[in-house]
Amino acid sequence: MNAGEAAVALDRVAVTLGERPVLREVSFRLEAEQFCALIGTNGSGKTTLLRAILGFIPVQAGRIDLPAGAIGYVPQKITLDPGLPLRARDVIALGLDGARFGTRLPSKARAVRVQEMLRAVGAEEFAEQRVGTLSGGQQQRVLLAHALVRRPKLLLLDEPLANLDVGSTAEIVALLRRLSHEFGAAVLLSAHDMNPLLPVVDRIVYLANGCAVSGKADEVVRTEVLSRLYGYHVDVLRVHGRVVVIAAGARTESRDALERDPVHTITVP
Repeated sequence: MNAGEAAVALDRVAVTLGERPVLREVSFRLEAEQFCALIGTNGSGKTTLLRAILGFIPVQAGRIDLPAGAIGYVPQKITLDPGLPLRARDVIALGLDGARFGTRLPSKARAVRVQEMLRAVGAEEFAEQRVGTLSGGQQQRVLLAHALVRRPKLLLLDEPLANLDVGSTAEIVALLRRLSHEFGAAVLLSAHDMNPLLPVVDRIVYLANGCAVSGKADEVVRTEVLSRLYGYHVDVLRVHGRVVVIAAGARTESRDALERDPVHTITVP
């Protein structure tokens, strides 16, 4: 896939869970090698959007266009028991053939691919350790390698920075930026804290009120743009190099969500 080719394109996508509309009229396009942050308060539909792209849940309207080939995915919550008898390299290898039944026979090509991924994510030094004993940052590197080992054209990550310390967060963000170029994959990453992301992402998709607006950070994170998106007035303030989005105006379902997370802060370059 070359830069400029669409890795995913959504056109007026709507998703309803039960009887509750979660997404409506969501449209955006992500091209090869673009690094995109998916922004939204808790309950805004970030996970639902990723699961719809993966085909895990149906869409009620609109369409999602994807290129042929594998999609890499790192889900939001994975608990790895320290006693799990799998080394880091074993988990990466499962990305190649984990969907097949039976014991895998040794393969030189398979071993080479796994070793290449260990090197790509900087996990060679703990390749032989049980994955459940690794730190959060180390586990994320292994999960990234697992998702990338089949060379997907699109990589989806649901809150991969949650529960990481500041140092590990910075390392994972830098790693993702490099890997998106190295593997020619588009990256769509959801996160609650955008501070470490916006200085390096190419664009953002901001979800609120079931809709989305996409573009560069300075195009999207503006009072008039987000006020239209939320359906009521919000203030976008710049304080000490940070952007603070504060709710105002009449109560709505989407405002209730923002009030549960009253100050949504992000950083712009």
